Amino acid sequence: MQNKKIGILGSGAVAKALAKGFLQNGCEVMLGTRDASKLKDFNEQNGNKFQIGSFEQTAQHGEIIVLAVKGTVAKTVIEQSGIQNLNGKTVIDTTNPIAELPPVNGVIQLFTGPNDSLMEQLQKSFTEINFVKAFSCVGNAFMVNPDFDGLKPTMFICGNNDAAKQSVTEILTAFNWETEDMGKVESARAIESLVVLWCIPGFLRNQWTQAFKMLKK
Repeated sequence: MQNKKIGILGSGAVAKALAKGFLQNGCEVMLGTRDASKLKDFNEQNGNKFQIGSFEQTAQHGEIIVLAVKGTVAKTVIEQSGIQNLNGKTVIDTTNPIAELPPVNGVIQLFTGPNDSLMEQLQKSFTEINFVKAFSCVGNAFMVNPDFDGLKPTMFICGNNDAAKQSVTEILTAFNWETEDMGKVESARAIESLVVLWCIPGFLRNQWTQAFKMLKK
């Protein structure tokens, strides 16, 4: 992963957490945003080691792209990045289809149905992009080097392109995760739904420090 060019589409907490992780692993990182001023303080706090650009510039820069925006704008951001800049590339899809509605007894609402997922919608719209679902079932504080008293949590991934999933697995290994490949794009239905389960302790008990672990024997 050393010296890889990473393009991160987004300027929120997830984008910032992953940007720092890639930087720590020797990557050349550009963050894409509609408003560069949003990232000015963040970049200064990190020694101005990040490049800041538009979505299109960031998509051109990255050998590997991270989609780290709200699910409601994911398709729009891909379009604004220039599909020609993303075709054939690995795009790590961190997004979740969280609806703009309040949780009910701690349960957030999704804008996708049980037999659909946001990543499936993106893959159908942009057939030449190699989407890989990852980083969608944990909070940004634990995305890089999660510390659970020596126990590695599990990151569930899926996608149609095996080479792209291997690239993402290498990143997850560098970030100290155990990776479980759950198959093709349809598995995003299950992975994206994990955000609902992950959020329940947060909304009910203000507990946001959990992650998932798959146990096997």
